[in-house]
Amino acid sequence: MHSSDPLPSASLLSRPSGGRRVVLGSTSVYRRELMQRLRLPFEVAAPDVDETPHPGEAPEALARRLGLAKARAVARMHPEALVIGSDQVADLDGEALGKPGDHARAVTQLRRMRGRTVVFQTAVSVVCAASAFEASELAAVRVRFRDLSDSEIEHYLRTEQPYDCAGSAKSEGLGISLLESIENDDPTALIGLPLIRTCRLLRAGGLVF
Repeated sequence: MHSSDPLPSASLLSRPSGGRRVVLGSTSVYRRELMQRLRLPFEVAAPDVDETPHPGEAPEALARRLGLAKARAVARMHPEALVIGSDQVADLDGEALGKPGDHARAVTQLRRMRGRTVVFQTAVSVVCAASAFEASELAAVRVRFRDLSDSEIEHYLRTEQPYDCAGSAKSEGLGISLLESIENDDPTALIGLPLIRTCRLLRAGGLVF
């Protein structure tokens, strides 16, 4: 869940050793807030990436491809930096469910997911063009939804309006009330950025913190 305590600005934090800037290749508010938990200075840049799935592309493959593509796109603009790219795809029996974008699509998604298990495939990549470093990892989070009534779905969506979230639910907010269980090994993966894996990749890229 998001903390209510203000987090320090990245510009006010001391730079870790390792000599390279860190750039988050995402404009997601959720990923930016997660990165701030690491108390590392970082910049934010928007990746210019076409997120259209390839024909027949599995959700896991889509998440991996887009996470790496976003990191590579930003690394071309910041070749000396360690660039983080990430993507999340909701996987319902092998079908990719994207961000709903509006209320009607969110209702359809949640109706399909009620009483079922959805795997949220969250990929993270770290790329440094100058050192030719590239590495990626995937965190798969198994989420079991309750057998939600239409009125519960409507109340949730009107209250939280999670239309920019894959799978139409924010587990760090009221969306937790929709769930029966969460199975994962990287607690922040479901919010959009698996921090355990992100730290591991940054260290592999040469950052010491």
